[in-house]
Amino acid sequence: MSLADKRLENLQIYKVLQCVRQKDKKQIEKLTKLGYPELINFTEPENGDSALHLACVANDIDMCNFLLELGAHPDVQDRMGRTPVMKAAELGHDLALDVLVQAEADMTIVDAEGKGVLFYCILPTKRHFRCVQMVLEFGADVNNCTFEGKPVFVQACEQAHEIKEICMTFLERGADPNATNPATGRTALMEAAREGVLEVVRGILERGGNVNVFDNERHHAAHFAAKGGFFEILRIISSYNGDVGLIAMNGNTPLHYAAAGGFAECCKFIGQRGCDPTWRNLEKKVPRQVAKEGGFKAAAKEIRKIERRFAKFFKPKPGVKDPNPPWAIRLHDWSGENQASLREAFEAYDRGDGTVTKEDFASVIEERYPFIEPEQLHTIAQAHEKIRGAGVNIEEFLKGSRYLQKAFLLGSYGPKKKKPKKAKGKKGKFAMPMPICVIPESSRSRRTDGGPPEYMVETYQNVTDITRFNRDHPPEHPLQDDSWWYIEDPPKNYANINYLAKEGDISSIKKAFEAGVPVDIRDHFYKTPLMAACASGNIEAVQFLLEKGASVNATDNFMWTPLHHACHAGQQDIAELLMKAGATIDAVSINDATPLMRGIESSRLDTVQYLINTGAKAQMTNRRGQNSLEIARAYADNRLIHFIQDTLDHLPQTVEVKGDKKKGKKGGKPKGPAAATPTPAPSGAPAQTLPKPKSEELSKESVKEEMLQPLDSIVEKSLFEEEKESTKDNVVYLNSLITRGVTKKLNITFTPQRSWSPEATTKDLLKKRELRRQRFTYEVDFDDFMMPFKKNFMEKVRTMQQGAALH
Repeated sequence: MSLADKRLENLQIYKVLQCVRQKDKKQIEKLTKLGYPELINFTEPENGDSALHLACVANDIDMCNFLLELGAHPDVQDRMGRTPVMKAAELGHDLALDVLVQAEADMTIVDAEGKGVLFYCILPTKRHFRCVQMVLEFGADVNNCTFEGKPVFVQACEQAHEIKEICMTFLERGADPNATNPATGRTALMEAAREGVLEVVRGILERGGNVNVFDNERHHAAHFAAKGGFFEILRIISSYNGDVGLIAMNGNTPLHYAAAGGFAECCKFIGQRGCDPTWRNLEKKVPRQVAKEGGFKAAAKEIRKIERRFAKFFKPKPGVKDPNPPWAIRLHDWSGENQASLREAFEAYDRGDGTVTKEDFASVIEERYPFIEPEQLHTIAQAHEKIRGAGVNIEEFLKGSRYLQKAFLLGSYGPKKKKPKKAKGKKGKFAMPMPICVIPESSRSRRTDGGPPEYMVETYQNVTDITRFNRDHPPEHPLQDDSWWYIEDPPKNYANINYLAKEGDISSIKKAFEAGVPVDIRDHFYKTPLMAACASGNIEAVQFLLEKGASVNATDNFMWTPLHHACHAGQQDIAELLMKAGATIDAVSINDATPLMRGIESSRLDTVQYLINTGAKAQMTNRRGQNSLEIARAYADNRLIHFIQDTLDHLPQTVEVKGDKKKGKKGGKPKGPAAATPTPAPSGAPAQTLPKPKSEELSKESVKEEMLQPLDSIVEKSLFEEEKESTKDNVVYLNSLITRGVTKKLNITFTPQRSWSPEATTKDLLKKRELRRQRFTYEVDFDDFMMPFKKNFMEKVRTMQQGAALH
């Protein structure tokens, strides 16, 4: 072909590919009829893609059928030797693959690397699994290998954890269980053991996989299972007579890998199955040393037990017999793996009481387990007959307790059941834990319509047309927002009113109060919205709730008042608001702690100074007998400790009065106004009345003045009322009302279904954020922000830990 013809051919195939992408069927049909012969099967010169390749990559079923009708060959290959079938399978396009299958595409074609279509199906999706089933059904080679010799089954087992179903399908379709990658020497069994997929390992061994083969680095399947801590896979390898003590080229045994991972049960199992615990790797380390360096105490403890047993029975002294011989352990592992088939085989020889004769027992075991000698079988039968007298009990044989010690049985592995603790006698003083007091569910107020509890309120949602209005561009008039005509109401959302108070959602709280929710509604912990707002430091919510009349002296389940919560949060400004609203400054909680003590625990000097200057008593003690100074030494810093110490030092000392009645002495005569106060009479005697002083005359004059004042007001009121009544009874006035139409008023008030509610603008939100930063520092914007008490407490803990580390 000449150069001009080659260029024209390339232009035409590029045009066809462009039409395939644009789905222009008419132009494709025109090009195939008037262009080069077989143009539909030409490939572009760069990657070698044909029209059918592009249609399969796009998963365009209609285009695939159209191209096949025009004569496209389903087995055309690109520069890498990939067919449309491989392209579709790689992307999981099962529908496009089905079209190619119906067109009798060849499933045995391989690409430039020797990979068949199954190599392109190995991906962890359901669509790829359907592709695997489809191509296997139509002749794909399950034992396909690359030109380098790597089987597709080994490639699948390398990802067995994600594509377990594909691996099992390969096995069912006849994949070679001994498939090996010649580059590494690893078999499919090793890869499945490394991935920790029990079903695939069992399937390979059941189909005749060689368990004792090793790779180019002398790694055994047990090495990979031990490295991942897969105990069940180690158990299956041992049941198929696998060697769990093989030494790799780096000197590591499976016990080294299990110790490095800290897998105590794997260490115990491998050591009991014959691995040498004293072998040193190329780094001159024994398994126990590896476990200790990794900080795995449980693994090191198990390996220590194995070392003692190994030293005792590896080179036994005369007369010392191993109670757990290796052949008996392997028999127990094999019987545990094949319990179902053994029960079925022994059922034919069962004598009716769950036992079989020694001869029948030996024949069944010899037929299925070739790794045992007749003398060994006789030993097992004798161990059972010592108890029963005649015959072998099948369940006891499967359990293994008659010929192995308990620590070597498979039942000794796994999580141990906790034994119920026995009641012990009283030791010392028993302290009953204090239960958290909550409102019983039966006593919680609920809605009449059966909705959530009353403290769960409906949140406010400002529903509007966001293309017309938003927080920065609100409607100029409430009636201008008519979006309720064409925007549906969103579903109702309910939230705890205390959470709304913490977040400062004033709109939702206001809506709840308008719906009749009490301002002091309590949640199941007896907490009110004001307490939640104080605890979170939300001053706007506190101001709003105080304006609505929230109680400043309400208490929760721990008898904390809102002032306790505000001081515990270290919020001086909120404490000032509460004090102005009438909060009790020395209110005591359930453990007799005052708001001052809560402020000290948060280590906030400004809050503590304000409380003491306002009149808080620093000398009060809690239930443990601790005063403010002792609490400050435990929680606060040096500034607070010195301040509390100075406050206590400058407290006025109590002066003993000689006339104190408790001491039984008579007091002096009262002078001045004190004479007006009545003196209490002793018990049993009538109360003595003091002589009336001159002030009685003043009281009479004040009574006269009080009696005269209402009379003047009554007279003035009556004159005003008479003048008002004369206006109403005036005929001229009434006639003017009638003519003006005042008596026939028509109410034309329009109330929209939903009106715009003012929202904080972006500028307001930024200002609010600035205020929060001023009150809580810049850390309030981060997720790890902590309130003052928690921050102070964590700093104290960190300091104690550092001090303990130094000592």
